[in-house]
Amino acid sequence: MLRRLARCLARGMKATMDVKEQKKELLDRLVKAGYIATKFVRQAMENVARENFLPDEVRSSAYEDRPLSIGLGQTISAPHMNAMMCSGLKLEGGKPLKILEIGTGSGYHAALCAEVLKLSGTGGHVYTIERIQSLAEVARENIAKAGYGDTVTVIVSDGTLGHAPEAPYDRILVTAAAPRVPRALADQLAEDGILLIPVGDMHGYQTLYEVTKKEGKISQKDICGVVFVPLIGTDGFSA
Repeated sequence: MLRRLARCLARGMKATMDVKEQKKELLDRLVKAGYIATKFVRQAMENVARENFLPDEVRSSAYEDRPLSIGLGQTISAPHMNAMMCSGLKLEGGKPLKILEIGTGSGYHAALCAEVLKLSGTGGHVYTIERIQSLAEVARENIAKAGYGDTVTVIVSDGTLGHAPEAPYDRILVTAAAPRVPRALADQLAEDGILLIPVGDMHGYQTLYEVTKKEGKISQKDICGVVFVPLIGTDGFSA
């Protein structure tokens, strides 16, 4: 009986070590490839346990660099995309930031943003919109368990319309592909703000754009090709 218990404990310790090693190897690769641009993004990805934002059946794949199903036809982005978007939002330094995320999913990306705000001393708040009620409830629980309940607010709504009550936003990130930049999101972007959004076909390749606002004028530049699930809503794709 004691030997069996010891074997179980040893397997548990090995699994924990394996997860830590997998995470380190992944993060080292992302830094080397340039997806992680700052020490704060790397540390945030170290601190926020991706496996805790995944269904049990895919938890063992948490540190593979690929999207994973979170149910209801939705996915959690590949870690390199999380790293790229967190880095591209330029969350470190300056005044406290008000962030709007469209597409909460399981809550992982919102938690990463909140952790970068904390680590860098920037401070601020993350508002994240999810259109699927049951998924929003899971995300809210995941975020609270991870310790970000006071920094992240989960809202059930049509993300293509943004969230006017808290606008304008210094940073906006969209984690689903839109047919165009939704007008409401451009309007709710603050002066000198950054909006990251994939735009393109509903099922196929899209382009990740960086949208900025200067003196009220919107400009955009393409970053890279991507593949995201479609953004469903009034100014997005039809369900």
